[in-house]
Amino acid sequence: MKTKILVTGGAGYIGSHVSNLLIDMGYSVTIIDNLVTGNKFLVPKKAKLEICDIENKKKVAKILKKNKFQIVMHFAGLIRVDESMKKPKKYNYYNYIKAKNFFETCFENGLNKLIFSSTAAVYGNTKNKKAKEKDKLYPLNPYAFSKMKLEKYLIKKSKENKIKCIILRYFNVAGADKKMRTGPISKHATHLIKIACEVATNKKKELTINGSNYKTRDGTPVRDYIHVSDLSEIHLISARHLLKNGSSEIFNCGYGKGYSVKQVVFEMNKILKKTLSTKIGPRRSGDSERVIADVSKFKNFFSWKPKYNKLSIILSTALKWEKKLYK
Repeated sequence: MKTKILVTGGAGYIGSHVSNLLIDMGYSVTIIDNLVTGNKFLVPKKAKLEICDIENKKKVAKILKKNKFQIVMHFAGLIRVDESMKKPKKYNYYNYIKAKNFFETCFENGLNKLIFSSTAAVYGNTKNKKAKEKDKLYPLNPYAFSKMKLEKYLIKKSKENKIKCIILRYFNVAGADKKMRTGPISKHATHLIKIACEVATNKKKELTINGSNYKTRDGTPVRDYIHVSDLSEIHLISARHLLKNGSSEIFNCGYGKGYSVKQVVFEMNKILKKTLSTKIGPRRSGDSERVIADVSKFKNFFSWKPKYNKLSIILSTALKWEKKLYK
């Protein structure tokens, strides 16, 4: 019998990518998505889609009873830092209260193994050069704060031996599936690489660099980018660990290398063999100066080696997807 995995937010960028990999590896996947930010066309054909809000306790309980899932992966949530600064209550509601209610429905129905999509934004401006899982958390915006609250809830539950969970703190996820089945679709993208691809394909006139007076080598913020395919493999490895009754853990998901905004633009220009139109804009409130992962914990724990850890691969797959998206 196939192992049954429940995926919330599987009609979104990362959730759909992980769902594709799980199906490729022989797992049975059911997706719960309300399609508020997700899109039906990203859902793998072999996945079962339940169009439903995670807060709909009655419907979720019915799905859980019918399917008897072994593990749940939780991707559903809101991710825009800029929006969270304007609507903190909305982010607390969607990312914390709704998710907590959903998990409680899962636990009541015997589903107590889970993987949670968290974010490196919980670290804020790290004091160390690289963020370690044991570092103190200083979220700088309501989005990061809502993720930290849910982390704390899950850690408490796991310490009470009620659940087994793996919390994955994503650094900057980018790129697209090699087979071009899925990629980023947001119409209100705030992620640098997505916007650079929109400018490269003439969907936007120019790219705004938000702040050029940070205390970094070239004055622009530095981020650790991870290819979505490597991130998906991290989910697969984490799921196998939990399915074998492995321990609850927190892992950073990045490459341990930082690139500034200007370095990303420079690399994109090399791929395009032309110069993207850019302008310097004001800093965005809630943005960190430098966020780079210490990735030694996951690598050592599972003897893992990434396959796509080159900025050029991340950018070229993202660009190919952007070209496909609006043909």
